Order: sequence, then structure tokens, then C-alpha cells
Amino acid sequence: MRSCRVPGRGRVDASRPVGFTFDGRRYQGAAGDTVASALLANGVHLMGRSFKYHRPRGPVSAGSEEPNALVGTRRGPGRFEPNTRATVQEIWEGLEVTSQNRFPSLRFDVSAVNDAGYMLFSAGFYYKTFMWPRGFWDKVYEPFIRRAAGLGVSPTEEDPDTYASRNLHCDVLIVGAGPAGLAAARAAAVEGLRVVLVDENAEAGGTLLSEPQVRIDGRPAWDWLADELAALKGLGVRIMTRTTAIGYYHQNMVGLCEKLTDHLAQLPADTPRERLWRVRARWVVLAQGAIEKPLVFNGNDRPGVMLAGAAQTYLNRYGVRVGDRPVVLTSHDSAWYAAFDLQGAGARVQAIVDTRPSVREDLLHEARALGILVKLGHTATATSGRLRVKSLRVNPVQGGQVGSPVTIACDAVLMSGGWTPSLHLFSHTQGKLAWDEAQTTFLPAETREDCVIAGAGRGLWGVQAALEDGAARGREVAAALGKDSAAQAPRVQGDRTGTGVTQIELPTDLNAGRAKAFVDYQNDVTAKDLRLAVREGMHSIEHVKRYTTNGMATDQGKLSNINGLNIAADALGRPQPQVGLTTFRPPYTPTTFGALANYHRGDHFELTRKTPIDAWAEAQGAAFEPVGQWRRAWYFPRPGEDMEAAVRRECAAVRSSLGIFDASSLGKIEVIGPDAVTFMERMYTNPWAKLGVGRCRYGLLLGDDGFIRDDGVIGRLAADRFHVTTTTGGAARVLNMMEDYLQTEWPELNVWLTSTTEQWSTVALNGPNAAKLLAPLVEGVELTEDAFPHMSCAECTVAGLPARLFRVSFTGEIGFEVNVPSPMAMQLWDRLWQDGQRYGITAYGTETMHVLRAEKGYIIVGQDTDGTVTPYDAGMGWAVGKSKPDFVGKRGLARPDLVAKNRRHLVGLLTEDGSRLEEGAQIVFDPKQPVPMTMVGHVTSSYHSQAVGRPIALALVEGGQDRMGQTVHIPMPDRTIAATITGTVFVDPENTRLKIEA
Repeated sequence: MRSCRVPGRGRVDASRPVGFTFDGRRYQGAAGDTVASALLANGVHLMGRSFKYHRPRGPVSAGSEEPNALVGTRRGPGRFEPNTRATVQEIWEGLEVTSQNRFPSLRFDVSAVNDAGYMLFSAGFYYKTFMWPRGFWDKVYEPFIRRAAGLGVSPTEEDPDTYASRNLHCDVLIVGAGPAGLAAARAAAVEGLRVVLVDENAEAGGTLLSEPQVRIDGRPAWDWLADELAALKGLGVRIMTRTTAIGYYHQNMVGLCEKLTDHLAQLPADTPRERLWRVRARWVVLAQGAIEKPLVFNGNDRPGVMLAGAAQTYLNRYGVRVGDRPVVLTSHDSAWYAAFDLQGAGARVQAIVDTRPSVREDLLHEARALGILVKLGHTATATSGRLRVKSLRVNPVQGGQVGSPVTIACDAVLMSGGWTPSLHLFSHTQGKLAWDEAQTTFLPAETREDCVIAGAGRGLWGVQAALEDGAARGREVAAALGKDSAAQAPRVQGDRTGTGVTQIELPTDLNAGRAKAFVDYQNDVTAKDLRLAVREGMHSIEHVKRYTTNGMATDQGKLSNINGLNIAADALGRPQPQVGLTTFRPPYTPTTFGALANYHRGDHFELTRKTPIDAWAEAQGAAFEPVGQWRRAWYFPRPGEDMEAAVRRECAAVRSSLGIFDASSLGKIEVIGPDAVTFMERMYTNPWAKLGVGRCRYGLLLGDDGFIRDDGVIGRLAADRFHVTTTTGGAARVLNMMEDYLQTEWPELNVWLTSTTEQWSTVALNGPNAAKLLAPLVEGVELTEDAFPHMSCAECTVAGLPARLFRVSFTGEIGFEVNVPSPMAMQLWDRLWQDGQRYGITAYGTETMHVLRAEKGYIIVGQDTDGTVTPYDAGMGWAVGKSKPDFVGKRGLARPDLVAKNRRHLVGLLTEDGSRLEEGAQIVFDPKQPVPMTMVGHVTSSYHSQAVGRPIALALVEGGQDRMGQTVHIPMPDRTIAATITGTVFVDPENTRLKIEA
């Protein structure tokens, strides 16, 4: 194992060796190395295999845009991460690194046979091949695709790490700590402005870390950088490294992902692995720089072929020489400087091959002085080498004609097709782009946010230009915030600027239809694939992207999008602006699920809400179930009882005497204001204008499509005040829907909406003795049939507590819901429980509630409806105001398919053999039809009914309301069950049990 480390070069600490393993073999790097730089220092270029062809691949870049060198990293049980970019993962003692997408080994991968048949796997091959024969899909094609899909292997162990999240507010957020970002930070950090500077790398400095030859204000760049960072901290600038801006959202909210421990050998106690930041900034400065473009030519993907700027970074920042005999292939001046640096570090640059017929004289002069062969007006047509590049084939180009080839032996090819501004975050804001013909790239134009772009991110090249533009943008932002800044950019000596030309695809003397000229390295998309997509009718760049998968890899098109656009535009014969650019979406770089979930895992995955009665129920031995975010008492078993026995006892108690139920989790919304009635008329299907104060009504809420969204009982407490109840799981959704309509559709209405779910706790009493228990405790309301009939409501006093009393029933028995302020709920419950003992009061849970309501045919939204059920389907046409001019969903209900015959209707089912059906079981009309059967509905609710004396069920059945008395069949694995269609009400259809006896 030979060392490619250059003594005296780089910023790594060679005095602190760091050992790690790659595919089980131990290597040694230095403190500050990444996995890629450490492996390159050991002469290892082969680090992965491509997705489709399994071609050998090495790093093509030195940053987060890397598409090739994706590895798995591990530090013990549960701490495994696939698809880690070797170019950004810092090494630490004991790090375990493995290559991916290969079998049995990285050097010998049997799936590389795909490469030999690459002509069979052209763009869209899966659309064409896997359609025939049709029967192969389930048994051949799909299993094959699932086995082949993906690069890394998903973790199988539970992640032991913790993740955190924070919110941060600042005046100015600067993304990118290169020269432009540093200058912007200094200019903005005036008079107490809160400035935050973030960078995804382990060190701030950007391009300065790779260009030590630069002097700033007469000092070496690295010395100036250290002093400047200290000065910025002294000015109060918050500098966050290892922090990636992953998304830019509306109203200047930027998401950041900060890596805290991935670079440490020992994990500090109680330290999260990553922290997600939600930053609200008054102004944002994007100083993300630019990304070097690869050149597109046959064989441009072999290990050892990389970007010239990456080679310069490995040399000057990490002290690693990527090749002893490199060839530089370029169409831009910047690559010449990489050649000069490598030659000065002991490499023997075999040639600088430039596609341009002429370049600046000072570049030629220095190349001659260093003894480097220069070939101007040349193209590259091929490379050789299996696991690492061995030679480059170059040809002269004159008058559009490609001449005879010359082969140059080499161990690295350093290419540069120029630079592309990093526009990802800017594009997240839906900012407009402008095409710059001179630079053949898109540049940022108009932005919808309070945001400015600085430096190379808007097409400015060179350290001096970046510093000056950063300072100008910093002053601009400070002025927008009402501050004067006089900060000026420092002066730069030894700057390296330059220009270049864009090569859409390098000319070749070979068969272009067989060339392996890669555009998207990770997905193995070649130039010929893009041209084929255009020939096959993909004329939109978005269609080209999806047909070929160009730009759909983990680098999100950072290296491939602009080349892909240029080639597609050329194939279409249209200018690039008319073809457009594909959409950049968050996150900027792949982000762990842990960082996004942060605290939301285990018991904290979703907030568990408990009612004030919860502790009492737990003390009584209740079994619980989750409903929405609430923990609700499911049933109250006595010793020796299972759920079925407990529920039968609870049901019998409610029907015969008295049951008490905690309904506090019901959603509650206060609708108040002069236009409250108008608002309710528009939101709900029912009429509300004539509902008297002190009365309740069942309310049905639809979506625009006409389907049932929620329901609940609504009481009118005053002329301008409604107490709206919703389902437990629908409270937030209903409030959001109401607010949406109020703010966007009817802003002229004077209405205020307030969630009062937590303010009021609800105790429900049901049974023949409910009024007898409650009447002595109520002040201000006489609980008689005449004075307080069913569907009445009132504000009164119950057991000495302020209350909202509703006479409603979800059981079919005499029922009341007592709403009291939540801190008083337990006091009320205790009093009712005490006084109710003489009536044999029984606490019942949600399962009993479900049985009792099903016996009466009352629906549960989300169980007896599935998002495709209308009021008429549910047999609730009576709840739709026929004379109302409009309400949410009225036009949806008029759609032809919603009034068509044979829609699925809610009906009752009674099995012929007395067996209980399974909820979700499918229904057929003819059990003798061949498989696959035609399903005509499904069971929505099914229970054993003590009151009916047999199992009952509710179901959605095609044309069910017109099939009363007919038989349907429910196929089960062991038998087919016959059932008769009935009405949905199984108990007391005349509602006689709702009346209070005199």
C-alpha cells in the first residue's frame, strides 16, 4: 500500500494518524481527512459500483455533489448508515466503511455483466421490456426489480442515537462560508444585527481552503481566514459548520441539518447525533458558490477520472496527490491551475488537453515553464483501464473534423467543463432564472423572498470578485434592515480567474450511438440515452428526466442537470431557455429520517393526550386504545372478564339503568360573531338560521367533492355563538378547514373561530336513569321532557360547577353531555359517580360506545365512511338543506357520478347463521362467480349486540338501499357467510327510549 500523501501540503494533521477499515481492510488517514481523501492518500480510487451497469466508480468530486463514492458507514450495533458520501464523511478511529451495490466483492462484481449488455438497457428499457409477456410481471419482473433496486442496504437494527430540533430567529442568515459569505457576514454584522453564517463543510472558508497561493491584504489566505473568523465571532456572528441548508421555504424559513457527532470517535453522553434547525430570517444571503461541470465523453466515468477542481482540493486541502501521471482535460481556464499545482507537488502532468483552439498567453507560458505538454483544439474520445484509468485517447479537431487519435498513458484524468452556479436553494423559493448566453448557464433573477445571491452563485468568478460582491450584498441587506454598513472587501493578490466555453458533448471519431459518455454517473444515464428520449417523443425536460432518470439520483442533478439540458436542447434543436430546467426540490443533500423526525420517536413519536378522567380510569383497571392523539378508555374489565364480557356488561348497564362515559376528547370549536349564522350556513349541509337559541342540531360537514368529512352535534348558545363538536380525530382538521374558508373564501365575514377542546371536559350520562341522577344537581334548567327536550342545550350550573349542558344521545337512551371547565372535570365525575351508585352507575368505554351507536345506526366518520361516501350514500339525505343556496360540497353532490345508480350505500347486515362478520370483509352478490370475484362492498362495523341478541353489522353495498331483504355473501378463507340486507337501525327505531317519563 503506497502513500500519495504530499508532505507539507494540506490542512490535515499528519501527526495524528487515524485508523479505519474499508471493506474489512485497515487503512490509515490523518485527522481532518474524509473517507475519500484518506483512501486516495492510500492509492485507492475504486470506491463503488454504478446503479444500473455496476461499472467501477471512484470519486468524481470532493464535496456533497458526489454521485459515485457512496459507502456504508458503521460504528457499532444500530449505527449503520447507507449511501454516505465518502467525500464528506470525516474519518475517526475505528470507523467501519463498506462499499455498496456489489457482489461478491467490489473488485469482482458479477452484476457487471450488465455493462456488457448496455445496449439492451437504453433509456426507457423497463417501460418497453417489462410490458410483455403480461403474466411475467408478478412472478419475474417485479421480484427482479425489487431485488435490483437501490444502492445501499437499509438498516435493520434500531437506531440508538438521539436527534434534536431547534428554532432560531435572526436578522440575516448567510448560507455558504466561502469568500462571498464571509464578506457578507462582516458587512451585515453592524449595530447589533443578529447574523448567522452556515456551511456544510467541517471548516469555514470555501474555496480559500483549496487555494493557499492567494494572499489577502498581504497575508496568506489561511492566516487571513483564521483572523477573519475570529473577528466575525467577536462581532457576534454565529458560525455553524457541518450544517447544511437543506431547504428554503416560504416567508424566509430555512431548514438546516447540523451534524454533531459523525466526526467523533467517542460519542459524548446525552449529545444528539444531528440537530434540525428551523430558521426564520428577515433576510437571507445565498453564497453557495458554483459546482464544476464534468465533460461528457466516452469513458468519462472510470476510477481516476475526476473534476480538476476536486483534484486541486484533495491536494491543497487534504495534502493528497490523486495521480502521479495525470492528464488535464478541459474547456475552462480553471483546470490549468490544477495542473500547475499538481506539477508543483511532484506529479508529472502528462498533458493539458484543451478543447479550445487558443487560450490566454500567460497560461501557455506557465505550462511551458513547468514542462507540461499542451494540446489545444483537441477532444477526448475514450479512456482505458478496468478498475482505474490507464490512458486517455485524444484527437485533434479542426473545422469540425476529428483527426487521428493519440493515446496518452496516465493514472488520472482531471476534467473541467466550467462552472455552474448552485441554484438549488434559490429554486426552492420558486425564484425566476435567467439564461446567460455568454456563460451558457442559468443565473438567478427575481426572487419571491427577502433574499440576495452573492459571488459565484450568480456567475462571478475569482476570490476578489466574490469578496467584493459579498460585501456589497451584505451592505444591501444591512440597509434593508435600516442599518448603515461601510464594510469594504479586502484586496487579493494571486487570484486565479478565467473563462471557458461550454462543450455540450465532446466530438468523437467513434460510433456515438455506442459511446458510454455519462451525464448522470449514479443512474448510468449517457448522452445517447438523452438523445434517444428526445427521438421517442420526450420533448419536455421533465419528461426527459423521468424517462432517463437523469438528475434523479441522491445528488439531485448537481453534476448532471446542466449537461443534460444542453444535450436535450441540442437534440431538440431549440435554445436552452425554451427547454427549461428541471425542478430542484428539498432537501439539498440527502437527510436522515432521524434528523427530520428528531424528538418524534418511541413514546414521543406522537403526542399522547389524556383527559382529566384518565388517571381515574387507569386506577379502575381500564384497558386503553389510541383514538387520534388521545388515549381513551376502551373498556373496564372486572376480575375474570375478557373484553367481550366487559362490553356486554357495560352495554346492558346503559340500556337498563345508567352509564357514565368520558367524552372529553371530542373536538370543540367556538364559532362566534355577527356573521356566525351565515358562516355555519355555508360550512354545513344543514340549515342553521332558524335554529333557536338553546337548541342543538346534528351537523354534517362535506368537502368540496361532496364526500363526508366530519360530523357532530352543534348547539346554539346565543344568537351569535355556536358550540361545535367534531369527531375526536377530526378536531384539528375541521378547524383548519374552517379557517381556510374564512380567510380565503369569505374574508368579509365577521366570525372568530376558537378551539376549545382542552377548555371543556365532557362527561356523558346515558340510560333510563340519567335524568333522575342529574336533575337534583342542575341549577337553572328543569330536566323534564317539556322544559328541556331532546336536542336542547343551556349554560347552567351542575353540581355547583359552571357548565354547558346538552341533551343529546349517541346511544339511543336518554342522554346528557355535561361540559365543565377541564380543571373541574374530576370533581364533577366524582360527584356523579358517588350519587349514581344508587342506580348502579357503570363506567363504559369506547368499545361499548361503538356497540350502542351501531345498534341505533349512528355512523362513525372514517369507519362507516371511507372518503367516498356522500350523505345520500349514508342514508342521511335528511341532513342536507334542500332550499339552501349554497354550502361546502353542494356542487360536488351534483356531479353525475355522485348521483349515479348503484353507488355503495350504508346498510345493515344480519348473518343467516348468526356468526359475527369481520370488519373490512369484502362482499359479493354471487359466491359462485370465478376468481377474481367482483367485490360490491365491504363490512364497516361489526359487533355482538346484547340488545338484539345476535351479531349485527353495518356495510357499504352497491345499491344497498334498493336491496332490502336481499342476500349477499361474504367470502372468508374457510367458508362463505350469507347475510341479509336490513336497515341500519337495530334497536328502538321509534326512538321511544329517548323520552323522559313524567
